[in-house]
Amino acid sequence: MAGLAASFGSGAMTNPISDIEKADVILVTGSNTTETHPVISAAIKRAAKFGGKKLIVADPREITLKKHAHLKMAPRPGGDIAWINGMIHVILEEGLQDKRYILERTEGFDAMAKSVAPFTPGYVRKITGIPEETLIAAARLYAGAEKGSILYCMGITQHINGTDAVKALANLAMVCGNVGIEGGGVNPLRGQNNVQGACDMGGLPDVYPGYRKVHEEAHAQTMEKAWGVTGLSRTPGLTATDMVDAAINGKLKALYVIGENPLVSEADLNHTEKGFSSLEFLVVQDIFMSETARAADVVLPALCFAEKEGTFTNTERRVQRVRKAVDGPDGVSTDWEIVCDIARRMGTDMGFTSAEAIFTELAAVTPSFSGLSYPRIEDEGIPWPCPTADHPGTPRLHVGTFAKGKGTFHAIAWTPPAEVTDEDYPLALTTGRVLYHYHTGTMTRKSKGLNERSPECFVEMEGSDAKALGLADGTMATVTSRRGEITARVKVSRRMGKGTVFIPFHFAEAAANRLTNAKLDPVSKIPEFKVCAVRIASAPDAGKEN
Repeated sequence: MAGLAASFGSGAMTNPISDIEKADVILVTGSNTTETHPVISAAIKRAAKFGGKKLIVADPREITLKKHAHLKMAPRPGGDIAWINGMIHVILEEGLQDKRYILERTEGFDAMAKSVAPFTPGYVRKITGIPEETLIAAARLYAGAEKGSILYCMGITQHINGTDAVKALANLAMVCGNVGIEGGGVNPLRGQNNVQGACDMGGLPDVYPGYRKVHEEAHAQTMEKAWGVTGLSRTPGLTATDMVDAAINGKLKALYVIGENPLVSEADLNHTEKGFSSLEFLVVQDIFMSETARAADVVLPALCFAEKEGTFTNTERRVQRVRKAVDGPDGVSTDWEIVCDIARRMGTDMGFTSAEAIFTELAAVTPSFSGLSYPRIEDEGIPWPCPTADHPGTPRLHVGTFAKGKGTFHAIAWTPPAEVTDEDYPLALTTGRVLYHYHTGTMTRKSKGLNERSPECFVEMEGSDAKALGLADGTMATVTSRRGEITARVKVSRRMGKGTVFIPFHFAEAAANRLTNAKLDPVSKIPEFKVCAVRIASAPDAGKEN
């Protein structure tokens, strides 16, 4: 994603959250924002309801945010690149692009323009189901705005072509001159608390902190000097999904899992379980006995966020202090203390005495964090990049110029999902979250009040689809894919389009990821969680459950 690498490559917002209400048009896609990011959704709703801003929402479901939309689209799962390219096609056909911005600030426009030429509104309708007039209206609305903001989440990225879909959104933003301006940008909403910070710290297999590639000699030498070592590997490590295959193949013998529950969250759980059972040694470090912790050889209890000091980085790249609010259980340590203790027992004393000491080293070796320190973020967080001690931080990226000079357009082709519906599996499944639970439910499903609001898994489907299968609202159904089977309660809903069903992935006893497809985006290595083919039938004990 050259030209936008400082933001899109790290999955960070180009613009601050406050810019949402400064946009003239807001395009939200692949994000059930009211249920997964309720604070940000409040800003979107304020902008639309009270600020006179125009809101476009594209989602296969009739999500709550669509109630506030001036224009809404319901693309079939897997069709994102087609409708994004289609919007660009309309913009170029009608001469609505920002010609000066394209000329002065970008490169690769001609190849991109050629690639979107086939994506006429009629062609897009055949792929996505979006009416031609709706696509044209969306293109005109976005292109006609002085400032347009794009917000997206995992509904865009969790596909085999998710990386290309993000590039397509970048193309759309640059065509209209909306990158590097107040109220504009391409803004991914991070899926979990501090996932931005984890990535910033090098919690990826191919980078050091600050997204410096491990295979680049200069970066490796910088870290070797800082740590007083030699011979750091220049070879990227394995992604989480690669680790499962490596375990099955006997190449990975041991695994150390910190604060993650892959035996519920990974795609194609039967395959994942096979990988974990193939390990010789599994260590899990967590605050509760998750499904993955129950499978571990050793469980290391750790303190939660409210019991320790440190920093979080939020979705707008703002580095913020986290302070201890309560005492944790006796004898339980913080994550960093546990890691340092293990390292010491293995022969390496990292020498850290506090979370602040770790942050100080981070700033010393990471250019985008060089100007940050605990005293500077004592009262208010600062967004990176912040290269010097007198730098105010960078709320908006690519202002005036892109990180590498000019922003690069990409010629993006649409490809169908890895698995499409057929006679045996006629329905398209998409997955996601509900308001009352978080991720695999490790924390939220321990709350009585939240369980009362959302007690069990369900399969949400359109009325005529349910009727054709002899299913009624509230009955139990068996949902089967080529990989697995679960039983869930039917929820007949007008939110669903015909031929598409939705299942939340919080419930281990009816794990949606027993069904999902582990085929990967070749670049990001993210599985295609958001679309696979399933069939649904009445469960054998449906009468008892109703």
